Amino acid sequence: MPLALTPSETRFRDEVRDFLARELTPELRQAGRRCSGIFTEYEHGNRWHRILARQGWSVPHWPVEHGGTGWTTMQHHIFASELAAAHAPPRAPMGPGMVAPVILAFGTPAQQARWLPGIRSGEDYWCQGYSEPQAGSDLASLQCKARRDGEHYVIDGTKIWTTHAQYANRMFCLVRTASGGKPQQGISFLCFDMDTPGITVRPIISISGDHELNQVFFDGVRVPASSLVGEENQGWTVAKYLLQHERGGSAAPALRARLARLHAAADRAFAAGHDAQEADAIALRLAELECAIDAVEAVEMQSLRATMRGEPPGIRPSIGKTQATELRQRMTEVGVEIAAHYGAVQLPLDDHLADDLPIPEDPVFAMSAYLNDRAASIYAGSSEVQRNIIAAHLLAN
Repeated sequence: MPLALTPSETRFRDEVRDFLARELTPELRQAGRRCSGIFTEYEHGNRWHRILARQGWSVPHWPVEHGGTGWTTMQHHIFASELAAAHAPPRAPMGPGMVAPVILAFGTPAQQARWLPGIRSGEDYWCQGYSEPQAGSDLASLQCKARRDGEHYVIDGTKIWTTHAQYANRMFCLVRTASGGKPQQGISFLCFDMDTPGITVRPIISISGDHELNQVFFDGVRVPASSLVGEENQGWTVAKYLLQHERGGSAAPALRARLARLHAAADRAFAAGHDAQEADAIALRLAELECAIDAVEAVEMQSLRATMRGEPPGIRPSIGKTQATELRQRMTEVGVEIAAHYGAVQLPLDDHLADDLPIPEDPVFAMSAYLNDRAASIYAGSSEVQRNIIAAHLLAN
């Protein structure tokens, strides 16, 4: 349900809407509307990021001294809600929302000066080197190695499921710099350029037909020792800090925008008045989804307020990640049901499509979103892992 706004919050909402009306072009809106994954393709997503950067709104959650906005909790929520409702292209979080908090918390002043401006402006585009073929949810078992050689680290190994590595010019990467002891020991956190000799990127095409994922290979890749963020062999602490940001954030605005699309699709599907019983069943499921989104939003607002107060996130990111991704999957299932026989069409909604489609766009989106979101309960830590984290925290208190 819509949150009651104060007069000042209403003025802020209107300011955001005016900005979107001016700057969010039909092409960008179409890219956002057709985005069936977590975030849109580089061309449109980064173009939109640069527009936001000119407005001073590309990194609103950052500290003000580094380009943040200093907004209130409600302003952040309003901003996210208006972007989602307007079909603004969802932006990749790897730079602004994942590595940037790490650089702010663990980076030296020189590293902050080197990397933060490019993230803020959109000049730099980052990818995440975490998972490996034998180290996904069990991330601590990673084996991609980096040995110190004078003023460089030499990296050998591979990373997998590396989203948008084909576009990125920088990577943040977990590597093993020592063996022995617990698996979490001997891990370090490096940031480096993707055009460094010895790096090979190979595409992985998902079942939805999208090219979001890649496998990255490192063959004697030499990166400066100044690429190390935090202390050598203490990267697990950095990694956990980053995962809190990857699993956190506000999912409710995007879920609510997705629900509005489901309502519109259902209205069109049952406009002729046929199948009244099925229409009633779908309406009931949509009402249940709206209640679930209200619950997600309540948890996220509590978490956002706590974060703004400087409180540690605790298990809130794990709770939010589990709730939101499993709800996304439920919503895509309803979308395919509404699509009915049109849902049999599999056509990737990528940048190479012409403006018009030969069949209604909603069913094409529904199937693409359904296939893409099969991974939602796995990426960023599977639901099983998140439930173990939540249970361990609750049982310890």
